[in-house]
Parts: sequence; structure tokens; C-alpha cells
Amino acid sequence: MRVLFLCHNHPSLQAGGTEAFARSLFRELRDRHGVEGMFLAAVTAAHRERRPGTLLQAIGDAADEALLWLGHFDRFNLSQPDSYGLASLAPMIAALKPDVVHVHHLLQLGVEMVDLVRRAAPRARLVFTAHDFFPICAQEGQLLTTDRRLCPGPSLDRCLACLPGRSGADLVMRDLQLRQVLAGFDRILTPGEFARGRYIAAGLPPAQLQVMRNGIAAVPAAPPRPAPDGRRDRFGVFGNLNRFKGTLGLLDASRRLSAQGVAHGVALHGGLAYQSEDFLGEFRAALDVAPDARHHGPYAAADLPARMAAVDWVVVPSIWWENAPLVIQEAFLHGRPVLCGDAGGMAEMVRDGVDGLHAPIGDPAGLAAAMRRAAATPGLWDALAGNIRPPVTIAAAAVAHLALYRDLLARLPARRVA
Repeated sequence: MRVLFLCHNHPSLQAGGTEAFARSLFRELRDRHGVEGMFLAAVTAAHRERRPGTLLQAIGDAADEALLWLGHFDRFNLSQPDSYGLASLAPMIAALKPDVVHVHHLLQLGVEMVDLVRRAAPRARLVFTAHDFFPICAQEGQLLTTDRRLCPGPSLDRCLACLPGRSGADLVMRDLQLRQVLAGFDRILTPGEFARGRYIAAGLPPAQLQVMRNGIAAVPAAPPRPAPDGRRDRFGVFGNLNRFKGTLGLLDASRRLSAQGVAHGVALHGGLAYQSEDFLGEFRAALDVAPDARHHGPYAAADLPARMAAVDWVVVPSIWWENAPLVIQEAFLHGRPVLCGDAGGMAEMVRDGVDGLHAPIGDPAGLAAAMRRAAATPGLWDALAGNIRPPVTIAAAAVAHLALYRDLLARLPARRVA
């Protein structure tokens, strides 16, 4: 079987959960199941300069992984107007003759890439994983209003309120185009039931949508942090730090606990790349007034177990719904209960009072209350940690994806070439 993976970046350049999972899945299918193909990751000038003569660049020593340099992306329409550049890829895709093309995001690649793939590989089955809500939400795919309220789903009035600079016609045309593009996929995968429900509510056919859990590499778990006094009051946040991940709200929660005399520590593990000067200023100011919080900077995947060993709880303070955060899987792999928002993909993965605690999304006072309960309740950590279910492994995810690919190839009729 030959499979072409398309993603909006490469984990070696941008360590996001989608990129990490997509590349891990590709390698697992290749190394354990003999699947051939290519992992093609889109990049821009923010990650690599363009090289003359080709859109393709090597990445590391892997012969089956490459970077695709694409600029000029239109984020509102998820459109890549560099049609000449995209067309230059057609011979490579045709020569690969993929049986399956699995698109892990439309960012940078654009809706035009889907049409190119369909023409260059007309017999291939097309699979799309909706790792977030970009296709149904023009507000950065987060279903979060500009005044930071959770949005139940797209509607013309709600979208116009968030995007006053856009006309109703703009929004209608975006919706029609993306519906047409998504209709061309043989299967649309979501990492959880919540996301599937959001896409169904937005009007996509339920039969086209399938829950397929993301997986994580199985590594030895970090040991519990020594706590001779029995207190479990060390909190950690892992991953990119930004406004929508709730970084500022967590710092405010820590500040409140310090002011109340609650002994605790907050370790922020993650980088601040590509953040605005406004956010960086707010972050520095919030950190300055949270005396029990420390920023430890970015980290490599190999560093995670050692950093995880120094915390008791993992906090996921995101202010949007989220979908299937990799950090929750990482926390559970290492036996750490999770504090997270009380709705969306986070609440689906973390069971309140069972293997973690919920707090109101976007509410620093509510988050502080949950952290205080976690730190001050004897035996709570042991009870929650003992209920943690092992996350789906990348090996299991690969088996499930391979079964889907085979099913699509066996059951669906051959495509007609336009």
C-alpha cells in the first residue's frame, strides 16, 4: 500500500500536536506495516526560506519526508492561490501512485491541494482528519468568539458578529466552498465524539464522519514526584504557550493562590514562538506577579519525562473547546491527573473526579479553586492517579488507520476521472 500524508507543518520545525501525531503515524505505518509513501509538510518563510528552482526541500535524512514551501496562504478561505506552485507537484504525486491520500490539515496547503490530488491520483481514496474546527469556523478554527465566549457552531449572524469586516456573501461562499471540498473525502475522521458532534451540527453527513483516536508513543512512565509530606501541590503546563491555551489565566490563578497563602508551584514548559508583542508583554507582566510560577522554556520530546517527573498535576487551561490535546495523552501516559476545562474535547478525555478535575473554561478564579482542592485534599491525587486509563498507543492507532484504509479500498467503487 502507498499512502501520501499531507500536513500543515513538520514536527521538527513546529512541535504541535497535529504535526507530531501525523508524522508518528506515518512512520509507524511504514516501519511496522510496510506501508510506502511520503510525508509532505507545508512550510512558509517563518520556518524555512524558499530555495530557487523547486517548492520541495529535504528535512533531515529521511528520503520519504519532505517540506513543501508555500506562501501566499489565505487563512479566511483556507485557500492557496499559488496554483503554479501546486501544479508543479502533480508529476510527483502521479509518480507516487498513492492508494490513499490522508490530509491532516488544510492550513498552508489550501483547498486547491485537494483538487490537485484528486486529478493527479484519481484512483486514490481521500481521508481527512479534522484535528480542529478550521473548516467550519473562520475565526481561527476555534469556535471562540472575539470576546472569548465559547461558540456552539457557525451561523451567519454569529460569524458576522465575530468578523465584522467580512460580508455575508464572503461567509456564505466560504461555507459553500468548504462543504464542497469536504464532500470529496471518502471519510472524515475526528479524534473524539465532541468534534464529530460539532461537524454534524454544522451540517456534515454523519455517515461520512468517524471517530478515530489519536495515539502516542509508548515510553516508560516518569515516576511519581517524591512527596514525603503527602502534599501534591506541583502543577505543570506543557506545550506552546499562547493566549488561547489559557496561559494568562493559569498565571492569574497561581497569583490568586499565592495571595491566599496556598503553598503550590506552577511550572510552565513551552515556547513562545510566533506570539505577538502584546501577548509577550502580558505574559511577562502576569509572570512577574505570580511568585510561585516559573517559565522553564521550550523542550524536546526526549526532555518530557524528566520535566513530567517534577510535577504532580498537568494543567490544560485552554479557553476554547479543544479537540484531543496531545498533552492530556502525555499526562496520562506518565500517570498524572489532569486539571482542564469543563467542556469540549478536554472534558471528553478527562473524567471529573475520576482521573482529573474540571474547572470552568476561561475562569481564573474557578481554576484556582480546582488547584486549591487538588493541592489541599489528602489522598485525592492517589485516587485520581489510580483511575487513569492508558492512552491509545501509536501502534494501536496505526492498526486502526490501516484497517480503515483497507476497508475504503475494498468497499468503495473506483473513482471516475473528470
